[in-house]
Amino acid sequence: MVTQQSRAGSRSIESLGPKTKLYTPAFAIAPYAAYERMRQGGRTLAPVELAPNVPATLVIGYHTAVRVLNDPDRFPADPRTWEKSLPDDHPLLPMLGWRPNALRTAGKEHTGHRDALQTALSVVDLHAVRERTIRIAASLINKFCQAGKVELIEHFITPLVFTVLNETVGCPPGIGERLRVAIAAMFEGVDTEHVNAEVASALFELIELKRRTPAADIASWLVHRCPNLTDEQRMHQLVTIYSAGIEPVRNLIANTVRRMLTAVRYRHDNAHFTPPVRDAVEETLADDPPMANLCNSYPRQPVLVDRVWLPADQPVLVSMAACNTDPAIVGNRGWTDNRAHLAYGSGPHACPDMAREMSKQIAIEAIGYFFDAFPEAELADEIGWRPGPFHRAPAAVPVAFPPTPPLIIPPAPALR
Repeated sequence: MVTQQSRAGSRSIESLGPKTKLYTPAFAIAPYAAYERMRQGGRTLAPVELAPNVPATLVIGYHTAVRVLNDPDRFPADPRTWEKSLPDDHPLLPMLGWRPNALRTAGKEHTGHRDALQTALSVVDLHAVRERTIRIAASLINKFCQAGKVELIEHFITPLVFTVLNETVGCPPGIGERLRVAIAAMFEGVDTEHVNAEVASALFELIELKRRTPAADIASWLVHRCPNLTDEQRMHQLVTIYSAGIEPVRNLIANTVRRMLTAVRYRHDNAHFTPPVRDAVEETLADDPPMANLCNSYPRQPVLVDRVWLPADQPVLVSMAACNTDPAIVGNRGWTDNRAHLAYGSGPHACPDMAREMSKQIAIEAIGYFFDAFPEAELADEIGWRPGPFHRAPAAVPVAFPPTPPLIIPPAPALR
């Protein structure tokens, strides 16, 4: 083990003070205050805990994060050695445990999985995604539009994101509902063994369905355009697509709606120009990203970063939230209209372009359609936050609005 005195002028990550517990309700309530405390003394790295007695390093400096994310040789994403230190039923394993997919592999293995993911996503038609989102949004809005109030995450955001993704993947409603329950439990770290088994069972059923009846969708492309993959690998690719296509998009919509309901610049006022929804989405990605701390890597040997030694086989997470708001890049100006944020990562493990565009397309159309229907919507109560080391997620978004008649639901688009 490299000690604090092993190189002049350098320190170990353990010596930088007490570990911040990222999993607590207190952290969820005020994460940005915690990031400011971590930055004291100009630090770019901080010791944290992902769960009780599970240490990690959090990268909180923007430029340091870019270097780490673009150095897969020193910071590989393969967690297999680290996860041996955890019991088999540890609640972090569904999120962080090894899978044969593009997120949890390194080197040539990662390249193969990344290529398959890009192939599967190439079938996505963003125009169809837009039409699908509007149709599903209208259908959901009609269920509560005359009530004058609704909790958006449960009754609008979550079913919208799941349904749009299911249709884009090519997943029928029955299998999709099983996945909805299991993947929600995955992000909450609930009942690890059962969650993994239920996700796998549902996705193997989907793969077999697409083998028999292919269509122009993501799952069919994985089965018929990626012949080098086994069904096990196809299943894990679909886990990647669902985990990246649900929780982050749901949080992005919820965080953006909250922003537009609370920030003065987004309130409707005939005397001022109201920025478009796309601006609000980009602003949220930049300074309140839906996945706050992720992009995990696991150095195979002790690594020196910014004069701090990081131990081997211990997680290194990038805090997209802290890095995007790093004073070194934003100063006192706060968010500026650029696309240099790290909400989608950077380097070889960054979110693929099509996945980025699809997530923003769903968010923009869903939010825009909601505010078109309810321009006078207001928050009905204070927003609480779901605890967890990885996400930035409201527990609920209750809103009130003048009751309105049902909308006309656009017809489902023909298969493209």
